[in-house]
Parts: sequence; structure tokens; C-alpha cells
Amino acid sequence: MSSFEVTPIGTVRNDRTDVQHTDNWGAVRSTITVDERFGEACLQGLDGFSHVEVLFLFDQFPEHDDYREPRPYRGRPDLLPVGIFAGRGPRRPNRIGVTCCAIERVRGRELTVVGLDAVSGTPVIDLKPTMAEFSPADIKQPDWVSDLMSEYFKA
Repeated sequence: MSSFEVTPIGTVRNDRTDVQHTDNWGAVRSTITVDERFGEACLQGLDGFSHVEVLFLFDQFPEHDDYREPRPYRGRPDLLPVGIFAGRGPRRPNRIGVTCCAIERVRGRELTVVGLDAVSGTPVIDLKPTMAEFSPADIKQPDWVSDLMSEYFKA
């Protein structure tokens, strides 16, 4: 397969610096500063949305060297092994993360969001407004996911 290069559009700033801290992201306030090459009006109109999808790079995590074998989610031996594309963890091909966050403030090239599960300094590769038409009405997931994620976005 061919490869391609992605240039970040901005950077995350918040109080979280420990990449191993995996829960309680719900109250985390992050400011994303978009690169000046996009101009001061690059976020214009985003304030009309309640949420934004933030695509970012898990740049502080190495990729696994082999994705062929299913592994227990988060390395927890009490969970059944799953394939790499049945999880959302940071150690994945291309290390791309995506989170839907509440928009708190839009000002110039600065976007403040709540609930972004990315540590300070994380490169942002794209921002997309969350639109109801792109969100399925009925989500199905295994029970273990609900149990595991119960503390993830807790404030």
C-alpha cells in the first residue's frame, strides 16, 4: 500500500500530561489552537454547533509491531481478546484518535472543548462539526464495553 503524510492543523493544550491515565476525561477542558496558516476566521460558524469531532494523533504511543493476533482490550486479562479494529485504543495502525467533544468556546483560532481524551501537546489533524445526520440513532455494543467505559468520561 502507498503511504501519505498528514500535517497537523493544531495542537491540544490542557492539564493532562500522563498518557497512562485512562479515565475521567469528562471534565477535561482543552484548548485547541489552530495553526495560523488557516487564518483567524478558520473556526467561523463552528460556534453554531454543540459538538465537534476532533481527530488527533496518539503521538506519544508507539504502534504495535504485529496486529494479526487479537488481544484483550487495554491489556486486561479479564476481557476477551479482540481484533485491532474492535477497539479505540492508542496503540493502533496510524495512531489516529477521534473524540466527539462539547464545544465550550470559539474565539479566533482557539477552540475550547470539554471531554477530549488527548493529553497536552497532542497534534490535531482535523476538526469536523458533529451533525445529527451523521450519527446513527441506535448504537449496539457488547456489554463489556459499557462496563469498561463507565469511568472513561466521568467528570
